[in-house]
Amino acid sequence: MKASEMRPGMAFVVDGQLFICTVATHVTPGNLRAFVQAKLRRLSDGVMIEKRLRSTEEVEQAFLDRREMEYLYSDKGSHVFMDNETYDQLTVSDALLGDSIKFFKPNTRVVALTHDGEIVSLELPKVVELKVTDTTPMTKGATVTNQMKDAVLETGLRVRVPPFIEVGELLRINTEDGSYGGRAKG
Repeated sequence: MKASEMRPGMAFVVDGQLFICTVATHVTPGNLRAFVQAKLRRLSDGVMIEKRLRSTEEVEQAFLDRREMEYLYSDKGSHVFMDNETYDQLTVSDALLGDSIKFFKPNTRVVALTHDGEIVSLELPKVVELKVTDTTPMTKGATVTNQMKDAVLETGLRVRVPPFIEVGELLRINTEDGSYGGRAKG
């Protein structure tokens, strides 16, 4: 496709690597040739780059499949997900997931973006529910409202929580910043 047809959200192969377009601006300066100024996010590591393309230049569009998957388990730096439609199991490396693996417990459902049968990105749910496995007990008289303490959750994630939270409680955790979002119902 032509560079002038680029739109945010589309995937492209540039220099052999997969990118998602976040911004595409078509510029036509006075007596010069038109061009497209694009901001692209590399899916392998999340690095943002800016690319200037002639508006008639051909770019290779990549098509991503959105599939619902279920996290099964981790083993020596790799993580196994199962496609809920075909029951195929795909392995994802630590490099792709990074610290976001601490939001997953077995049977967590996520949306995976796949390209040529490989997972290239995962969309985390906005909130996950995780159980507290370790925290200091509440001290008597600790009624200061902005006082927080550390808690370790079942996946190894460390979170700052209010002093009344105890071991065994189910908490809502925001996946964007890893913050405490309240007690979970249930």
